[in-house]
Amino acid sequence: RWQHRPVTRHYEGFEGATISEWESFERISEIAAFTAEHGELGGKLIAYFDSLEDAKTAINDQYAGQYCSTADFVQEMTEQSTEIPKSLQYYIDWESMARDCEINDILTIETGFEAIHIFWRA
Repeated sequence: RWQHRPVTRHYEGFEGATISEWESFERISEIAAFTAEHGELGGKLIAYFDSLEDAKTAINDQYAGQYCSTADFVQEMTEQSTEIPKSLQYYIDWESMARDCEINDILTIETGFEAIHIFWRA
């Protein structure tokens, strides 16, 4: 008599991206190529969006860069777009601005110590 046994799947090298037991070989190959090209960041994007297509869109169209912190990103973006008088520079709370930006405007993916990847939300 036939008995169903659970199948254990082991995979590595997908950098956090999960692979369904129903995925086609072609799809697994696409995910493998994406994570090979983008490393841990690629795997974390696939895991976050649960979609290879959305991860590709994010990396190709919405990626703002890698920064040591979100506050560094906000400070750089602000200083590039506006001139801040020296007398006011020490009154700006970059951490609070970064928190507000994360709530509304950006997605952050952390891949290591002081390795924050910033993406604009669509």
